[in-house]
Amino acid sequence: MLMAATQYLCFGEYLIYQGASSYNINSCEVNEVFYNLRIDIEKLQYAAHITKIINDVTDENQNTYKILQLFLNTLYVLSETDKNMDLVISIFKLKLMCLLGFTPIIDKCTTCKETNNLNHFSFKDNGFKCDNCSRQDKGAIEISEATVNAIKYIVLAPPKKLFSFNLSEQNIKEIELIAKIYLNEKLDKEYKLEKMF
Repeated sequence: MLMAATQYLCFGEYLIYQGASSYNINSCEVNEVFYNLRIDIEKLQYAAHITKIINDVTDENQNTYKILQLFLNTLYVLSETDKNMDLVISIFKLKLMCLLGFTPIIDKCTTCKETNNLNHFSFKDNGFKCDNCSRQDKGAIEISEATVNAIKYIVLAPPKKLFSFNLSEQNIKEIELIAKIYLNEKLDKEYKLEKMF
């Protein structure tokens, strides 16, 4: 039973005690093994990608309940649905940035405070920019209204409803680019989706 509970991507309740230099498991109860991730190499690849990010942003003995909740919800969506995996990972990355204190400004232009025509995303100023102000920001990316609305939704949505929307292929590419650059810049590390074999 202990061996089953220590498998990769296994979630459970563990009774542990602290030894001289490490923790030891006394007993455990397995809650979820995300079986479908184990039998689909592509899904496993995406799960490994987010696991690497989670390992980098959390520390031992740190209270990370909201991050754990996001991690488990993301693994569940990858495992149990056929939702576009690039969209799932992008939602995960943007929400994780919010939980880590890098919530983008979504209600007004980061420069002039205008609330209309917010059709660019600025990595320099962490949020939306209007048409005029984006001309002064060479790194700002122009995005569609659907992508703007998706980012707003991700920032504001409760955990259980976070993944309850879809986008067109073009909009997925936009949000994927924004999520990737935003996470890499804020964590000062380049995360790539690596092939398993």
